[in-house]
Amino acid sequence: MRLHSSAATRAVLPNRTPARVRKAPGVFRFLLGPTASARPNLDLQGAHLLGTDGVPTRGDLHIQNNEVVCTARNGEPTALSLLWDVPEYGQVQLETTRLPARPEPYLLPLELARHRLMRINMKREEWGLFDYPGMDAFASGVDAARKLFVQALQAGNDPAAAGPIAEKALRAAMVASDQMTMFHAGVFLNRRHQAAGLSRPFLGVSAPQALPTPELTQQVKNTFDVLRIPFVWRDLQPKENVSNFEHVDAWIGAARKADMQVIGGPLLNFGVRFVPDWMYIWENDFETIFEYTQEHLRRTVKRYADRVHTWIVASGLHADNALAFSFEQIMELTRMAASVTRAAAPRAKILLDLAQPWGEYYARNQQTIPPLLYADMAVQGGINFDGFGVQLVFGLDSDGYHLRDPLQISSLIDRLANLGKQIHVTAVAAPSEHTHATGGMWRQPWTPAGQADWLGQVCEVALSKPYVDCVVFREWSDTPEIAVPGSGLFDSANHAKPIIERLSQLRARLQAPPEK
Repeated sequence: MRLHSSAATRAVLPNRTPARVRKAPGVFRFLLGPTASARPNLDLQGAHLLGTDGVPTRGDLHIQNNEVVCTARNGEPTALSLLWDVPEYGQVQLETTRLPARPEPYLLPLELARHRLMRINMKREEWGLFDYPGMDAFASGVDAARKLFVQALQAGNDPAAAGPIAEKALRAAMVASDQMTMFHAGVFLNRRHQAAGLSRPFLGVSAPQALPTPELTQQVKNTFDVLRIPFVWRDLQPKENVSNFEHVDAWIGAARKADMQVIGGPLLNFGVRFVPDWMYIWENDFETIFEYTQEHLRRTVKRYADRVHTWIVASGLHADNALAFSFEQIMELTRMAASVTRAAAPRAKILLDLAQPWGEYYARNQQTIPPLLYADMAVQGGINFDGFGVQLVFGLDSDGYHLRDPLQISSLIDRLANLGKQIHVTAVAAPSEHTHATGGMWRQPWTPAGQADWLGQVCEVALSKPYVDCVVFREWSDTPEIAVPGSGLFDSANHAKPIIERLSQLRARLQAPPEK
C-alpha cells in the first residue's frame, strides 16, 4: 500500500505553518556569567533551539559580549540546548525551559538549573518517589539544589551575585538527578530480576569487523548472549548485479555455533556510508529506487530468515537521507521494509531504529523528520513492526553525539515506551580516552575506568525498564574505522577494558536465580 500526501499528514509536521500566520522572530539573550571571561572556551557546536514538546526548531545563534544571542524563526516561547560545563560534574548537553523573548538577557546557569529542577520534580512524581522508602537520602540533595536556586533568584538582576549561586544550584541539581535516576534504576532492576524478567538474552554487542575465529567467537560469548550483525547494503551489493555476503555468512555461522541470538541490520539506511554508489544514478527516480530496495530486502531476509531472530529493517531514515526523500517517501519505504521482512521471516521480531534520538539534526535540516514524530507516525500509520531500536552513542563534537546524563536517557526511554512498543537499545557507546574534539565528559576527562562507570550506569538504567528487551554495545574494539575514537570494549591490542569486567558482573548477577 503506497502512502500519499494528505492534509492530515502535513498537519503533524512541526514548523510547516504558512509564513503568513507565523509570528515575528523572537530574540533571546542568555548571559553566560557575571564577567566577560565566564565561558571563554564556549563552543556553540551542537547548540540549538527547542520548541513545543522539545522538538528542535530553526534559529540563529552566536556569542556576543558574554552572551549567547538566539534569534528564533517565530515568536513562540523557545528553549536553548547546548553543551555546558558543570563544575565538578562534567560537560553535558543541557537545556533551559521554554522562555518568552524579552529585551533583558536571561542568566543562563540559572535557567539551566530551573529546567533541571523542573525535570527532577516531574520524574520524581511520575516514578512515585516522593514517599518511597530510601529516597530520603537523595531528597536532601534536591532540597539543597532548590534552596540555592531560590537564593540565586533573590539576587535579582545582579549577575555578579546570582551567577556563582546559580552554578552551585545547577551542579547540586545534576548530582541529585543522577542519584535519583540510579536509585530508581536499582529498585526496578531488582524487581525485574526477582520477577525473572531477564531470563532471556539481554546483553549484546555488534560483530567485530574482523572475520570470526574460534578464539574471537569465544571471547564474544564470554560476556554477551546477543550478536548484532551489520547488513550494510553498500558492502553487500557493491555493484548492481554483484552480491557479497561473505562477512555476514561467517558471523552468522559463528553465532549459530556459539548459540547466540542474532540481531541483523539495518537492512535500510540511506546515509552516505550505506548507500551503494550505483544507486545514485536513480536519485531522482523514486519508483526505481523503491523496486531495487524491495528486491534487496527480499533477497537478504530470505537468505537468513531461519538464522536471524530480530531484524532492524530501517535505521535513521528520519535523520540521514542522502537521496533527499520526502516525508511521504520515507514512510512508504518504512512500511514496505516492515511488510517485506514480515512476509519473508514471519517469526522474527521487526525493529525501526532511531538514530540521534534527541533530534538535533532537525534544527539544521527540516527536510528530515523529528525522531519521536517518525516513531509516532509509524505506530499511528499501522506499520507492522514489533519495537523501536534506539541508539545512545556519545563522544563526538557533532550534532546528536554530545553527552547526555542518566536522567535524560531514562526519560527518553520512558517517552518512547508510551508508544506501546518494545524498546531495544541497538547501539550504545562512549569513549575511554579524552580528545580535544570530545562531545562532553562525565565527572572527569574520559578514561577506561570512567567509560566503564558511564556505560555500566546506562546499561542498568535501560535494563531496569520492563519494556527494554536488550542492550547492544556498538564497538567491539578500537580500530581506526570506528565512529567514536576509543569507544571499543577492547583496546587496539585486543586487551579487555574495565567495562568488560563490569558487564560480566552485571550479567552474572541478573542471570542468577532470584532470591526467595
